[in-house]
Amino acid sequence: MPGPSSQNKKKRKTPSTSSAVASSASGAGTFTIPEGLFADIDDGATWQATVEMLCRHFELPDLTTRHGLKKVHAHFDRLYSRLDSAFVTAEKRGIERAMGGIVGIWSKMCADAILRDKLFQKGLLSRIMPILNIDSTRLMGLNALALVTHHGGVHARTEIAKKNLQLIQLMRAHPDDAKVMELVTVTISHATGAVLALDETPDPRVVKAVNVRDVMQTTMENIRKPIASHYMIDHAISLFINSTQHCPKECAAAPGLLNLLVALLRSSNLGVRCQALCGIIRYTASESQFDYQNFDPQRFIAMFQRGGVPPHLSEILVDYGMERAEITMTIRASVDYQKAMMRAAQDRNLLSLGETLAGLIQRTEYSIAEGGFQAEDARGRLEIMDVGLPFKMWTDSLPCCARELRKRGLPGDLDAADVLDLKFFIMRQRVRDAIDLAERALARNPELTYAYYALSMGAEHERGLRAVKKGLKCKKVTPFLRMNMLWRAIEHAGDMGTTTLATAREGEGKHTEGVAFLMSAWEDAKTFTAEAPPDNRHMMGILDWYILLTLAIKGPELSTNLSELAAAQRKINSAAEFMGMLGLAINKTQTRLARMLILKLYSKASEEWGPFVQHFDEMNASGGEALKPLSSSQADDDLAAWLENMQLDDDDDDEHGRHPCTHPKISTSNVALYRCSWCSNPSAVLKKCGGCGKTRYCDGVCQKKHWSDHKRDCKKA
Repeated sequence: MPGPSSQNKKKRKTPSTSSAVASSASGAGTFTIPEGLFADIDDGATWQATVEMLCRHFELPDLTTRHGLKKVHAHFDRLYSRLDSAFVTAEKRGIERAMGGIVGIWSKMCADAILRDKLFQKGLLSRIMPILNIDSTRLMGLNALALVTHHGGVHARTEIAKKNLQLIQLMRAHPDDAKVMELVTVTISHATGAVLALDETPDPRVVKAVNVRDVMQTTMENIRKPIASHYMIDHAISLFINSTQHCPKECAAAPGLLNLLVALLRSSNLGVRCQALCGIIRYTASESQFDYQNFDPQRFIAMFQRGGVPPHLSEILVDYGMERAEITMTIRASVDYQKAMMRAAQDRNLLSLGETLAGLIQRTEYSIAEGGFQAEDARGRLEIMDVGLPFKMWTDSLPCCARELRKRGLPGDLDAADVLDLKFFIMRQRVRDAIDLAERALARNPELTYAYYALSMGAEHERGLRAVKKGLKCKKVTPFLRMNMLWRAIEHAGDMGTTTLATAREGEGKHTEGVAFLMSAWEDAKTFTAEAPPDNRHMMGILDWYILLTLAIKGPELSTNLSELAAAQRKINSAAEFMGMLGLAINKTQTRLARMLILKLYSKASEEWGPFVQHFDEMNASGGEALKPLSSSQADDDLAAWLENMQLDDDDDDEHGRHPCTHPKISTSNVALYRCSWCSNPSAVLKKCGGCGKTRYCDGVCQKKHWSDHKRDCKKA
């Protein structure tokens, strides 16, 4: 291993001035370089031997261990001054191997984040870039850039990304050098990803400096070359995916790029398919809209009374069951709501009104509408009147009735009161108050289904998903609440799955967690589309998710004309007609735009890129060698092994020992490890049963509810 061991760390005698050369660098201090050092380096047979010689001479600790890097921290300024002075002297005298060896030592130090930042502040990049133009040191410089960008650091990666144009020019100057093409692509992928793989909009000036358009076009040209390695193509795909959200125009301008991402949905590797799906969804972000609906039940009833339901849509509802249709439920709830208010104006019984309203709230979404008791004024105009109740506007009846129910306190009154208050908070868009109340209600009664639904309204996907999964397991779940909780579960799990898979590149566990989310969303989407009323306002959005998830999960099992999805596409058409009839807008959501784009390009993309994807899969299936960087010589192999080797003292081995962009072989068979044994909620932070150590739960609530089913197996274990 480079770096002297303890027995080799004897202090060297300082050479006399007659046998040494004085060298200084601006800001680096002065250090005396022995003449014999450069002579020995010139005789070095390999890069590894050169680096080892330099490490021994500069009395460097073992750079492959955390302990060694801590010693560099303690003496950083002195060690850097020596190395930089030696680099400047070697550069002046044209001793290329010494320059490359010192760059190799610096790049090794970059495994430590603090050292990396210090080296970049000292100008490490200005030392690396010149050696890329020297034949003998080019690969050392490129290896250094790839290693530095591998180990991360937004600042370091961003600074390297600004050199993209120079790296592209280097690649173009050596079009037949597979190693140069590979290392440049790896470096650009890592560095550009730090700039573009963000949720927030990156600095436009930095994006411009990154030269995304040239990067995309050149990389697209290179992946088609026969010399392109699996390692290089894998990083190229990661580059494309990271660029889709913030640079959609540049991606669209690169010939074949979008078709490639769509074609990758037919890869035999589930991880690759999921990554491609994430890239396509992100590509639609700039043109997408929020799926906000403003539904007026009174307007709908008036429209329905005028024209009714078109015959072909009526047939669909009759086949499903007109009594269970959204239209029927909404009209009945609206009529019952008005009757309840009129009765309350007569009998002043807020307890009876509260019980009725709590039941209506759990029957349909738009059961409670704004309104009031009206009468004509002296001028014949309608105005809201006071009929002697503690409210004028009907929605204000909800907290009034809730207070009366809590005062009486009979069994079921507290549940009904919580439902009324939760609905009131949701209608007033007081989401935080709704979540706080839902948590208190569930602490009192873990079987209150509506509280789980309200809890899912929060912005935190993980919390919302856990809530609806538990709610779906409650003993009393109305059809309305069941469909709405499935809808929330699909939205939460789908978003979490795509987000996780778009950013998870550091090991199989994170990828599998993302796949577990997608599998959960897919299973719930199948249930929703099979059970929900055809006129459900969420049907079209869930069908979007269902098609996208089916493409990612089924992959090459689907035909190139997607005949398996024909029924789903027909349902989308009818769902669009129902939305038009209900007066609902069909917004351009990300999932909708992604679904439309994929269906438009799928057949052509499969034909254009099918052989490429098959070749990529074959290389992936070949195992370890295909996943490793190329080597142009044994010397390069030795150097690469040393640069990558880290014997860390903590749990960060994966970060440094595994390439972050390599797609592991993932299957749907191991996602059960990420699902709660009671409610099937997918999560990476489940708790194991203390008895058997096998079953997993979200928390003690799920474990308690599952105990009657699990106790026999648990005791056996």
